[in-house]
Order: sequence, then C-alpha cells, then structure tokens
Amino acid sequence: MDIYQIVTDKIVSLLESGTVPWKKPWTTSNGMPRNLASNKQYRGVNVFLLGCQDYSSPYWVTYKQAQDKGGTVRKGQKSSLVVFWKMFDKQNPDQDEDAKATGKIPMLRYYNLFNLEQCDGVESPVNEAPIYPFSPIEMAEQIVSGYKYRPEISYGSNKASYSPISDSIRMPNDKRFEKSEEFYSVLFHEMGHSTGHKSRLARKEVIERYEFGSESYGSEELCAELTSSMLCGVAGISNQTVELAASYLDGWLNVLKKDKKAIVVAAAQAQKAADYILGKTFIEEEPA
Repeated sequence: MDIYQIVTDKIVSLLESGTVPWKKPWTTSNGMPRNLASNKQYRGVNVFLLGCQDYSSPYWVTYKQAQDKGGTVRKGQKSSLVVFWKMFDKQNPDQDEDAKATGKIPMLRYYNLFNLEQCDGVESPVNEAPIYPFSPIEMAEQIVSGYKYRPEISYGSNKASYSPISDSIRMPNDKRFEKSEEFYSVLFHEMGHSTGHKSRLARKEVIERYEFGSESYGSEELCAELTSSMLCGVAGISNQTVELAASYLDGWLNVLKKDKKAIVVAAAQAQKAADYILGKTFIEEEPA
C-alpha cells in the first residue's frame, strides 16, 4: 500500500468535505489528539488526520487497547489511520559476507485507531477543553438571523463545514473560540458557501463540487472567505478578523496566481453572496 498516497488522500478528503485542517481558531476537548494508553500526543501529519474528525474526545486507542481497558469497539465503527516511522536494518551488499555492516533505514508504517466515542466500556479521563467567555455581537447576530431561508445551523461539532447535500452548516460551540469575532468570521465563511446552493445563487462551484486544488475549487474558497470579510466589515469586526482572513486567503491566492482574473471573479461572487445574506435586491445600473 502507498501510505503516502493514503495520507494525502485523507487530507484532500477532509478539505473537499469543507474541513481545512490548518484553519481552526477554536479549541477542542483536551487539546491535541493523544493515545489513551500511553497518554502521548500524536505528532506531524497525525495531528491533522485525527484532530480534524468530528469527535469531541481527543483520546484514541487500538482495538486491542480498548479490550485491555475492559471495553470494546462498537460494531460497525470505522477506524482511522495514523502513520509512523520504523527503523529497519539494511546490509551493505558491496561488503564481504564476514564484514557486512548493518545500517538503519526508515520505513513508513501505519496502524488503525478508534476514538473513545466509538468505544463502549472504556473510561475517559476528565480533562475538559478551555472554555472562553462568549459575548454575542449584536450586528453580527442580526446578519445571521436576517439571512432568509438560510440552511440549518447546528452547534457542538468539532469542525466547521457546509454540506450542499443536506444544505446544513456545522459549527463548534461559540465558547470554543477565544475571540467572539473569530466565531462569526468562521460562521460567515460557511454561510458564504451556503449561498451557492442550487436553491439560492446556484454557483456551479458548489453544485458541481470541483476537485480540491482546482481553480474552480479555489475560486469558491476565495468567494466564501471574501464573503466572510465583507460581512465582518458590515458587522464592524473586520479589524479583529483581518489577520485570520489574510492567512486563509494567502494559500488560495497561490493556487490561483496563474489566473489574474480569479480574484476579481471571486470578489464579484462574494459581493453577490454578501448581498444575498443581507437581503439586498440586485439592480443592475444602466450605463450613463
């Protein structure tokens, strides 16, 4: 099995489903993903592979570790992949048989884990995630409530995403965000995606679900983030969210730098999306 490809495919899958692993301004229970038996935190790409899934517990176990803890993995649960390097001896074929030296070479290996929420009978340590005081921002709340025929918005997830299939937005709880402004920035981003649903503005980038990394996919991400920035401006919180938006847009601008018109097109789509959410009527100006 090509483990490199498995890892790449998993991250791409997360991105295609609306989860951006490196854009996560909210906290999760107990912080970083870790193994329950050893209490060691996972490192490297495993942080993304495990931390971006929709589980509130950060604790993971192998099937055997669950049994050793007196529990079991529930039937039908799907495992999650993690990878690690293992050192193997390699002999030098150019040396004499009696003088062959051994060296160490790294080989990439993988194994499967289950989150504690997929198990029965395994006790979880009591260690809660940081909870921050949340102060609703009146104008931002008015923008959310004023979005007519908006998709269903549910809270308590471990990720922020919009699904055009179910026409629904999933968000972490507001108290998981250190700053209230960042909560609204992320919510506005997902609301921006939702305007592309076939029942609203019917953007082909949302309806046709383009492949991650393509210019069309990147254009939709730019549109959603620019929509968020525009709505943050209307809510009067753009100064507090501009760095978050800039860091996110930077990655997609690199993807789209081949097309000098891409940012202009995305900005125009974002303006329509923001106007739709705000309930404005589109009236084309006649030429003078």
